[in-house]
Amino acid sequence: MSERNTRVIAVANQKGGVGKTTTVVNLAAALSLLDKTVLVIDLDPQANATSGLGLEQKKGVSLYPVITGKADVADIIQPTPYDNINIIPSELDLAGAEIEIAREDNHLAVVRREIDRVLTAGVFDYVIMDCPPSIGILMTSSLAAADSIIVTMQCEYYAMEGLSVITHLVEQLRESGVNPDLHIEGIVMTMFDARTRLSADVVSEVREHFGDLVYDTIIPRNVRISEAPSFGEPVVFYDPHCRGTIAYKVLAEEFVEKHEK
Repeated sequence: MSERNTRVIAVANQKGGVGKTTTVVNLAAALSLLDKTVLVIDLDPQANATSGLGLEQKKGVSLYPVITGKADVADIIQPTPYDNINIIPSELDLAGAEIEIAREDNHLAVVRREIDRVLTAGVFDYVIMDCPPSIGILMTSSLAAADSIIVTMQCEYYAMEGLSVITHLVEQLRESGVNPDLHIEGIVMTMFDARTRLSADVVSEVREHFGDLVYDTIIPRNVRISEAPSFGEPVVFYDPHCRGTIAYKVLAEEFVEKHEK
């Protein structure tokens, strides 16, 4: 019996550039400041979550050798420079995981099988997966392994289209019995520009369609958020007092509150 009831959250959007990785890294950082232990799993071959938490890509240090049976998941988990945050990094070879997973008889269960081994240790409060920005086998397997999904959405035109693709995929995974309890945990609106009417209109439209699923906290456009990754730091630690940091800290509190109700 594990000590903790670990929640597995996939952060997903099949569209790139919507603040997905930024949200993974900074939500993990903000949760760590609330004394929550977090395992980030970087499933994007671009490895931006890995570098964003201060690690360099290393060949053979990702979920790829675990999936192919060449490594044990416990040996792949790496510490980060930050207390309470560990990571399963990514590497370019992870792009080949699509082919390897497709060869498995029950390919949608592959990622879950490895995560289950992590969960039995009862070490983490949250496992947060940074999904690749495309609907392929790796992303679908990640969603099959998740308890719930956070969707990040840029406050721009066409944002709703991406959301409908994700909600359809969630329905398919539920109705097919692959992951019958999967649900959208919440929608995080990112890159909000208070100077434009468009940002406010997009938020209003998404709230109209999805109501309480949309987090109250909105992540603003913020230069510090953009700068932080080049220093290999979450903005939460890079500039503890900027608007971006404040927003992610409030989001983490809102996120935890949802779970502890």
